[in-house]
Amino acid sequence: MKPLLLFFFLLITLSGQAQTTGAVQGTVQAAGQPVPFASVGLKGSGQGVTADEAGRFALPGLAAGPYRLVVSAVGFQPQERPLTIVAGQTITVSLRLNAVPAALAEVVVTGVSRATELRKSAVPVAVLSKREVNLNSNGNLIDAAVKGVPGLSAVTTGSNISKPFIRGLGYNRVLTLYNGLRQEGQQWGDEHGIEIDQYDIDRIEVVKGPASLIYGSDAVAGVINMLPRLPNGSAGRLHGEALSEYQTNNNLIGTSLGLHYNQRGWQYAARGSYRLAQAYRNVLEGRVYGTAFRELNLTGLAGVEKTWGSTHLTATLYDNFQEIPDGSRDSLSRHFTRQVCEGEQDDIKNRPLVPTAELATYRINPLHQRIQHYRLLSRTRLRLGPGELHALLGAQQNLRREYNHPTAPNQAGLAVALNTYNYDLRYAAPAWHGLEATVGLNGMHQRNQNQDATDFPIPDYQLTDVGGFGYLKKTFGQLDLSGGLRYDTRLLRWADFYVGPNPATGFEGQLSAAEAGGRAPQFAAFRARYGGLSASLGATYSFSERWVLRANVARGYRAPNITEVGSNGLDPGAHIVYLGNRSFGPEFSLQQDIGLSAYLPDAELSASVFNNHLNNYIYQARLTDAAGQPVVIVPGNATYQYQQGRAQLYGGELTVNLHPQAAPAWALSNSLAYVTGLNRAADQVETHGTAARYLPLIPPLRTRTELRLTQQRARGRFANAYLRAVLDYNAPQNRFYALDDTETRTAGYALLGLGAGTGLLGGPDKREVLQLFVQLDNAFNTVYQSHLNRLKYFEYYAAAPNGRRGIYNQGRNFSVKVVVPF
Repeated sequence: MKPLLLFFFLLITLSGQAQTTGAVQGTVQAAGQPVPFASVGLKGSGQGVTADEAGRFALPGLAAGPYRLVVSAVGFQPQERPLTIVAGQTITVSLRLNAVPAALAEVVVTGVSRATELRKSAVPVAVLSKREVNLNSNGNLIDAAVKGVPGLSAVTTGSNISKPFIRGLGYNRVLTLYNGLRQEGQQWGDEHGIEIDQYDIDRIEVVKGPASLIYGSDAVAGVINMLPRLPNGSAGRLHGEALSEYQTNNNLIGTSLGLHYNQRGWQYAARGSYRLAQAYRNVLEGRVYGTAFRELNLTGLAGVEKTWGSTHLTATLYDNFQEIPDGSRDSLSRHFTRQVCEGEQDDIKNRPLVPTAELATYRINPLHQRIQHYRLLSRTRLRLGPGELHALLGAQQNLRREYNHPTAPNQAGLAVALNTYNYDLRYAAPAWHGLEATVGLNGMHQRNQNQDATDFPIPDYQLTDVGGFGYLKKTFGQLDLSGGLRYDTRLLRWADFYVGPNPATGFEGQLSAAEAGGRAPQFAAFRARYGGLSASLGATYSFSERWVLRANVARGYRAPNITEVGSNGLDPGAHIVYLGNRSFGPEFSLQQDIGLSAYLPDAELSASVFNNHLNNYIYQARLTDAAGQPVVIVPGNATYQYQQGRAQLYGGELTVNLHPQAAPAWALSNSLAYVTGLNRAADQVETHGTAARYLPLIPPLRTRTELRLTQQRARGRFANAYLRAVLDYNAPQNRFYALDDTETRTAGYALLGLGAGTGLLGGPDKREVLQLFVQLDNAFNTVYQSHLNRLKYFEYYAAAPNGRRGIYNQGRNFSVKVVVPF
């Protein structure tokens, strides 16, 4: 991967062949007034710019030929107009927009077969812009999305590790994409993030509901697609942005520099980002030992946009040093302690206190993990007459090492290398009598290899996925119908995998069959094939321009992942011994969604409800013996075995956004999300009663209210200034998976956030030369535990002198972010 990465960065220095070109320029207006920062582009080409504060724009360096010019802006109805670019000429146009009650025409491509307007999608879709991400201080990109999308939550391990959950389902049930490429980096694990540069993402799209029809396995809960910015702006000039961020709670420092350039249809981009942070803190515990991190991201892109289509090649590198918290503390003072011995010599009661200097430092402590992720992605779009062919090819390598031996800090406890090769081919046929058809084929091949390590929770394995689908869409006046079918197959296999004493390290190690000398393999050879049918049928009906009803029913499919089938060992970062089950079959979900949206002159209203039944639902349960006592295989670590049963999840989301026309500067946004997860395995509920009634990792009812005052017109050198106040309320979670004390009740809490920001104009053309975002989160320094905070259960003692168990979430945090576009 590294030679490929080097070759790619050399490639982007080459220029494309010159050709005779033309240009288009003009202004964007509404009701005789300029529309600042409108988006202007050429349909289907990916070429576009943002108008300046006076509504002016220019698109130079265009190949001669026919185009459709598209213009859109928040609060206005998008417009299209045909034009023909003539070589050597500059066309001047005046574009006029009409105001609409809401910004409804955002184009989304996640979870559907081709570009679709947001209001016409039968599947619930939420879109989050980069500006909305910038408004919220966050430790990682998933946390930013959680704040902006009702129904989206995250299981967290400190400030930099968040695994997305959609409507109560997560891990391999939520498919995370980077520009359409599925993210593959040990998705089943709790203790690491998503390996994507948050400063490089321009847009986040979230599908809430099964999307297996388009993507295959692992999308039964939904999809999160993170889209980077493509190069745009005036041709022949280097553009970009410099970003700097600071957060007071953990002294996080973030910096990023992005560059992009386009000329004669050729496009280049590069970005480098670096973040580091100390341990986060709260008023109850001070700094939480083991939560510091250091992260580096590099991204490069080269591509070409022509009348025949486009092709882009992207390479990324992610390198993260992340500490591993274990929650050990002094029993009386509750000060954090650290492990210095192993085995029988490690007495939890006699561990030394962590010195203050090691709590407030950017140095990564010896017990940490290092995650490296390399990604190479090719996306191509070819125009075949009135139809289009889309091709995606990807290669990823994920290297994960956990250093958990205090007496041998350079010896990894866990070390795995995961190589994944993805492909996705789709053909969007030309419309025939109003019928749009799309067919596709996609899948992946994956190979996992254990490296020099001492713990082996999963074997070396190979996985091959392939699936094909067909999708149809037809409009009947105000009614849009869509649906399709898909079939997937997965082959999972591994050979005998032996583990035994390694004299060179003094720990366990991987052995060959000859070295094992008749010893039973830790992972006996396995081969299984899984298959499943996915289907979707949806409709949207527009009663009028202002009222839209949508409904969808979908069958999702998910093949078991490697840890659910094959695990048989300690995951040191999770402090859990996982045991798999070879008899598992695929999960199938059947989900019904119905929603109603109203786009009124002074408000936007949206209500949606869902009901999801899962067969062969896979979950973890603590392993107990015949007497009901917990089984301990590795001292100091819990033992869990995967189980399979039936489950039901139901709930909904409600949003009420007020933006009175009489006071356009003011906006009041309100959202509510609720989900209940029920264990429908009758034998378990009969045996264990209410303790087994609910599913694990279900977020509580959550509401979020934001009042925002935004500057409507530039005044002097200031533009887009805003003030905001946000109240985030999480209700108590009394419906939890209580069997074997897997989960406990979580108290409710409310967090107040305050923010302000502005843009600074400069230069003769009064362009935005600086953006400032200031945010105060948890303003009252509330002590709380999120129900999905894994650290809540990091506790070694049955009782604590202050009555508080586990680790608490981050306290008050003041952040400043400065973005300098150029």
